[in-house]
Amino acid sequence: MSASLHIASYNMHKGLSQFNQRLTVHELRDRLGALGTDIVFLQEVQGVHGVRASRFQHWPAKPQHEFLAGHVYTDFVYGKNCVYDTGHHGNAILSRHKILSWENQDISAHAFESRGMLHCEIEVPGMPVPLHCINVHLGLTERGRRRQLQMIAARVHAMVPDDAPLILAGDFNDWLVRAGHFFEDELGLVEVFKTHHGKTARSYPAFLPMFQLDRIYIRGFSIQSARVQTGNAWHRISDHAALTAQLRAV
Repeated sequence: MSASLHIASYNMHKGLSQFNQRLTVHELRDRLGALGTDIVFLQEVQGVHGVRASRFQHWPAKPQHEFLAGHVYTDFVYGKNCVYDTGHHGNAILSRHKILSWENQDISAHAFESRGMLHCEIEVPGMPVPLHCINVHLGLTERGRRRQLQMIAARVHAMVPDDAPLILAGDFNDWLVRAGHFFEDELGLVEVFKTHHGKTARSYPAFLPMFQLDRIYIRGFSIQSARVQTGNAWHRISDHAALTAQLRAV
C-alpha cells in the first residue's frame, strides 16, 4: 500500500499577529495539533529574540520550532537565515517521521536580504527511498528570485535523485506567478493547488487573501486534497494563510 502524507506550509510571521500586537505561537501549536499533519514547512520561525521574549509574558522558553514540535513532531530541523543583535529567524521543518539528514544553504541574492534553503531527507514508512523536503522563503525582488530559483534547481540536480520523491514548499514571494513554469520545465515538479484546483492558492494577506505567494511543489505524489486554511482561528495567527495538502506516493 502506498504511503499517504498530510503536509502543511506556513509563513508564521515569527509567532506574532499581523501587526506584531499579539503572541500567537501558542494558538499555532493548537491549530497544527488539530490538523494532524505529518510534515510541516514553516517560514519566519523565530529562533531567538531577546526583546520580544521580555515584551510578551508567555514567550516560549524554547526556540519556536521546538515549542511547536511539542510531543507531536518527533523530529525537527531549523535553518538560521537572518541574524541580528536581538536574535535570529529562519525556516523549519517539523516531522512525525525520522529525519535522516539535513542542510541549510544560503541563497541570499544580495546583502540586504538573508535567505536560506532548508533541505532534509525523511524516512517515511511505506516509501522505498527517502523523501526529500526543501523549505524556502524567497526574496522580494524579481531579479533576486530568478537567481534563487536557479540555486534551488542546481541543488535538486546535484542532491536529489531523479526518481526520488520531492516536496518543495514555502513562501516564494512570486507575485507574478512565474516560478511554476520554471520548476515544471527544469525539475518536473507540479504545483499542488494549480494541479488540483486549476490555480495557485491565494494566501496573502490572511484576513482577505488576494496574492498567490505560498506554494507547494511536488514530484512522485498524487494529490488527494488541497486546502487554504482560512477563518478567524487562522487569520489571527499570521499575515499569511496556511496551505495544507493530502498526498499519496505513486
